[in-house]
Amino acid sequence: MGVGIIGTGCFLPSRVLTNRELESMVDTTDDWIFQKVGVRERRIAAPHEATSDLAIFAAQDALRNASVTPEEIDLIILATSSPDMIQPATAAIVQGKLGALNSAAFDVSAVCAGFVYAVTVAEAMMKSNPLYAKALVIGAETYSRILDWTDRTTCVYFGDGAGAVVLGRLQGSLGIHTSYLKNDGRGAGAIRYLGGGSRHPTSSETLAKNLHRFEMNGRAVWDFATTACPASIRQVVSDAGLKVSDVDWVITHQANINIIKASLEELGIPFSKTYTTIEKYANTAGASIPITLAEAHKKGLFKKGDKIVLVGFGGGLSLGAMYLEWGIEHPGSQRLLKRQSVRLTSHQRN
Repeated sequence: MGVGIIGTGCFLPSRVLTNRELESMVDTTDDWIFQKVGVRERRIAAPHEATSDLAIFAAQDALRNASVTPEEIDLIILATSSPDMIQPATAAIVQGKLGALNSAAFDVSAVCAGFVYAVTVAEAMMKSNPLYAKALVIGAETYSRILDWTDRTTCVYFGDGAGAVVLGRLQGSLGIHTSYLKNDGRGAGAIRYLGGGSRHPTSSETLAKNLHRFEMNGRAVWDFATTACPASIRQVVSDAGLKVSDVDWVITHQANINIIKASLEELGIPFSKTYTTIEKYANTAGASIPITLAEAHKKGLFKKGDKIVLVGFGGGLSLGAMYLEWGIEHPGSQRLLKRQSVRLTSHQRN
């Protein structure tokens, strides 16, 4: 038996911050953000909502979808680059509040590729140790807490949210087949947020200015992503003994609509084979893949046996890709697809 996704879930805060509102905060325009990034609006966590809170709501949604109780979970891995605190692990906070007291729980920090890293680790642990029969993998972020909202080069890109999947045993060829993880630490400075263990300048004024400041080199990220994303898709598909044309769906990290378009175009994959949420939720870092996966699943887009690639890329510079065969039969999905065509986003129509 293999290991695969048996349930999905997501949670988005209720507060919506539109591009129009950002126009009054920084020197930018709705049109520029949409054309250059693909974002119309993003969600912002309420003052009382921590990363762990968003994670819990997404986890509960995934557990309901999988018909699994918290007590049945043996392992929780949470991918985040905006944890509640440096210690303890945010996954431990989630475990306690969720009531999944039979599980191990820890965090993974690989920024926007974190969810693929976390799923890869969970699959390996489940295959090597029979004690781990069911795992809960979560991606959750509250970037609104670490952004500089006066910096137009970063704040327009990001939003808050959480997504989750439940992993379990699947028969036959269903489930995860191949994965590919890689880093290029030479670009570690391209995306960063200084923490308590970093080497700081001696000036207290400089320290106060830079310690809690999110920074991103957009050009470096673009150059890395548009090269690494297509290469990693080719890698996991080739390792599975397939051609790129065999893939039914590619679900990517929602960093920039133009990165997604460029990557798929290089591979000759039609844009109709992906699903995007960036226009509504912006870049939710480690949460973007599970959010997008959950929303596509709930819309009934995936059929049991569909060949799907997940790919994340970002700070580190980190890269993660995975090929799997979808193992969930969505009730009524065939009926929905026969009754009406899938409503495309404005990007997909273009």
